[in-house]
Amino acid sequence: MIPLTKQYRCMHSKSCQCTKGHLNEDIIYLVFQQMNWNPNAIANLSCVCKWFDDLAKRVLWKEFCRTRAPKIMQDLQSSGSHSVDGNWRALGKLLIYCSGSTKGGLFRGIQVSGHFVYRTRFSRTSGKSFLLPQCRTDVLYVSDPCEHLDQGDEGDVGFFRGIFKSFSTSKVKRMLIKKEAKFHPTEMCPYCKAKLWNMSQAEMIPQNASCRLGAYEDCVEYYVCLNGHMLGMCTLLPLSDSEGASEH
Repeated sequence: MIPLTKQYRCMHSKSCQCTKGHLNEDIIYLVFQQMNWNPNAIANLSCVCKWFDDLAKRVLWKEFCRTRAPKIMQDLQSSGSHSVDGNWRALGKLLIYCSGSTKGGLFRGIQVSGHFVYRTRFSRTSGKSFLLPQCRTDVLYVSDPCEHLDQGDEGDVGFFRGIFKSFSTSKVKRMLIKKEAKFHPTEMCPYCKAKLWNMSQAEMIPQNASCRLGAYEDCVEYYVCLNGHMLGMCTLLPLSDSEGASEH
């Protein structure tokens, strides 16, 4: 029996220039492996056509996530799922991108441009501080706050983000549905474009969250999207003189 070579045809349109098919997926995989799954290169490849975009979402972003946060990825997939809620590209962006805030957007009219971050620590232990006692069996990874200092009347603010494991079956989602929590009328998740629940309006932000963030108790707010991505903002407490001196 003669083995047939799989044909990789463009899924873009008849007018696309990719009329002769594409490189074998294994070759592209090896090239990006040598590039250590560079996110800029993956994003650029995704713009070529839908075939490359599909390959990036299925394979390349997945390997990027596994390389960038191997322990988190192992845990997120330990339930037997070979995918993650909201797709790998969305998770890859969440790992390296602080969404900031637009004027008139999610967070009290504060305007801070979104930006890429070199390195962020995500913690499952910290995530427990963002869950009500009756939801503490859920698994949530939350980042340290990305600090943006001297934001006018708001003072020093921090943006944080996170990801739930198996959000579709989580107690948090069940509680939101039971409370008939409303979605934000206009804003969408900056990572996957899904609808967002306001956890403040749902009265589901525990007091422990402000302690974990080092923030004022009444100045913590965050949203959770249908795919279990979390994004939030807080007003940070000022460092004491002794704390400031210890960092020099």
